[in-house]
Amino acid sequence: MGTNTIRLHRVFRATPERIYRAFLDADAMVKWLPPNGFTGKVHHLEPEVGGTFKMSFTNFTTGKSHSFGGRYLELVPHERLRYTDTFGDPNLPGEIHVTVTLKQVSCGTEVNITQEGVPDLIPAEACYLGWQESLVLLGKLVEAEIPN
Repeated sequence: MGTNTIRLHRVFRATPERIYRAFLDADAMVKWLPPNGFTGKVHHLEPEVGGTFKMSFTNFTTGKSHSFGGRYLELVPHERLRYTDTFGDPNLPGEIHVTVTLKQVSCGTEVNITQEGVPDLIPAEACYLGWQESLVLLGKLVEAEIPN
C-alpha cells in the first residue's frame, strides 16, 4: 500500500450536477481525465455502488499504455463519489481510495478530491501536475455554455 495522499481543491463555474456527471460518463471521462499528452479509453463502466470500471491512458508520443480500474464504494448524486483505483501494472501494487466531494457555492461548485494510498513509486508532485492538467480540461468541459 502506498503512503502518499493527494489533496486537490478547485471551484468551477458549473453546477454540481454537471461535474458529478463528468465523473461517471465514459465519453466525458476520456475528454477530461487523461492529462496533457495522453489519450484515454474506457473499457467498461458500471456507475453504481458496487459497480466497477476499467480505463487506460496512452502516451501519445510513445504509444505506451497503462490501465487502471476500481470499484464504486459510494455515489451520492451531485454531492460525493468514493471509489477505489488499482493499476494493471504489478510494479504499482495496492489500492488507492478516492473521495470527490461537491458543494454548491455562490459562483458554482467547490470540488475537493482526495487520493489516499498512492503507490510510493509515483512521485506526489507528478500526481499533482497530472491532476492540475486534468482539472483544467474538466473546467473546459463543464463550464462551457453551449446554446441548443
